[in-house]
Amino acid sequence: MAVTFLPWATSAGAQPQTPAKPPLLQPAQALTQGSLFLGKTDPANTVLYKGEPVMLTPQGHFVIGFGRDAVLEQSYSIRTVAGESTSYSLTLSPREYRIQKIEGVEQKYVTPPKERLDRIRDDNRQIGEARSVRTEQAHFLEGFLQPVDGPITGVYGSQRYFNGKPRRPHYGLDYAAPVGAPVLAPAGGKVVLAHPDMYFSGGTLIVDHGMGVNSSFLHLSKLTVKEGDVVTQGQKIAEVGATGRVTGAHLDWRINWGSVRLDPALVMEAFPALPAESTAAGSKKP
Repeated sequence: MAVTFLPWATSAGAQPQTPAKPPLLQPAQALTQGSLFLGKTDPANTVLYKGEPVMLTPQGHFVIGFGRDAVLEQSYSIRTVAGESTSYSLTLSPREYRIQKIEGVEQKYVTPPKERLDRIRDDNRQIGEARSVRTEQAHFLEGFLQPVDGPITGVYGSQRYFNGKPRRPHYGLDYAAPVGAPVLAPAGGKVVLAHPDMYFSGGTLIVDHGMGVNSSFLHLSKLTVKEGDVVTQGQKIAEVGATGRVTGAHLDWRINWGSVRLDPALVMEAFPALPAESTAAGSKKP
């Protein structure tokens, strides 16, 4: 297995458990909870994580995501066409998360009435189906741009209290911006969900960036793309709103690897957008 170096990979700490060359060694950034690991191997090989095969691009790239509370000791394996299997260990750094207390939320969004539960379940079903899409496209390799201009007002992983009641942690980055501010595609991809009004998230878009990596954009006032559209990095896809469970206008941007919720700040740091001249030269696809 040849060693491949990628400038924005987050694979520090990857070590084989048996003597063999790992598919990727790049001591650029320590892995932690909420991060996205990028590797590359011979595309004829099979990559397994938790006993399940991981998709590879035609060039052999693969990604593995780690959630907010992922166990710190992780491993994956690579099996060659000859049947040789090598296991690699990954050690994640633990994180501490903030506590965020939000007041002034409408009570129907803190404790939804029973007549709204079917709607909420249907919203969750649609979101789950959209996030389960996996394609061999690898738009995420072009890196990620900040999707809206504005200060960060909410961070990934924080434990939230609405009107004093504990609720699920926050899994995105919140950017304060006025209603109508343009929301840009942080990376290219295909729109797999475009809903004008979900119960909690209001106007909602999900864009598939390939290999199970996808972005969600919540609380939108206007969608400027529709399901099935292919978007390019930097393209306007929506406008900021104050829809759903909010106390003011903002964008909630989330990144997932399938059902695994990642930290967009870590993903942007590990996968910075390439300069325009590099993209034009075609270097966005190593």
